[in-house]
Amino acid sequence: MTAALAEKGAHAGPAAGNPKRPSVRRGRRERAFDEVPRWQIYLPLGLYLLFTLIPFYWMLLFAVRPAGSDSLVPWPMTFDNFEKVWNERSFSLFFQNSALVGVCTLITTTTVALAGGYALARFNFRIKNAFMLALLCSQFIPGALMLVPLFQIFKNLQLINSLTSVVIAETVFQLPLSIILISGFIKNVPYTLEEAAWVDGCSRMQAFRIVVLPMLRPGLIAVGSFAFVHSWNHFLFALMFLSDQDKQTIPVGLSTLIGADSVDFGALAAGGVISAVPVVIVFAFIQKWLITGFSAGAVKG
Repeated sequence: MTAALAEKGAHAGPAAGNPKRPSVRRGRRERAFDEVPRWQIYLPLGLYLLFTLIPFYWMLLFAVRPAGSDSLVPWPMTFDNFEKVWNERSFSLFFQNSALVGVCTLITTTTVALAGGYALARFNFRIKNAFMLALLCSQFIPGALMLVPLFQIFKNLQLINSLTSVVIAETVFQLPLSIILISGFIKNVPYTLEEAAWVDGCSRMQAFRIVVLPMLRPGLIAVGSFAFVHSWNHFLFALMFLSDQDKQTIPVGLSTLIGADSVDFGALAAGGVISAVPVVIVFAFIQKWLITGFSAGAVKG
């Protein structure tokens, strides 16, 4: 009987229980991926990149091309359109107003969302689930539906025709998603780290500032960057709450370049380039933190 079992085990051994088989399969998959022709990878990526960059090239072409030219190559180049919109169309003032609204919205959104996200992540209270549901449902309400009540509120507070009204409106509409995201980032920070700081004599605020806050840097950058970009590009609130031209933002300023009977395409393209450059610069510098921040919410710490 022992000999029969041994013989059975000898026959079954090579077929089952081979620890090297998964690594062999993995190696075959890696070799199969390496054997894929590079053109099958680069061709779709190149087409996608071309499809993405053509609108930007077209805008830049109209911005630097002389008036009346039909050339598809921006040569000779002229910067008259930039000078026109910056000086004659008050885009220097629009740029300052947009920058002020964007920075103030970034600061207020991240500050309030940080406090709200910490409360949702670290404290249990009776209406916590209902509050989270309300935050999620608020994302389905378009901003246009809130224009009338917001206008009435700002009118009673004497904030109409003030950049403060735009900052408050932008912050209110950015907060729900920002609170949810930061709450997820804080949940990924081990609670035992804060407890260890408390044992060492830190208060809750000190433990949060010393232990939690440095680990939230990617998440805060991700949330703050989107708050800035959204407020920079948003058109509706600035159009409704601001009436004086010297308080308008860049999106509203771009709309003034479109007339009833004609459109100055050169000036409009130059204004679009001026509007796009800060956003491109911001994302170029924070892309590493942005990717880290979004991936942090998907991996349990």
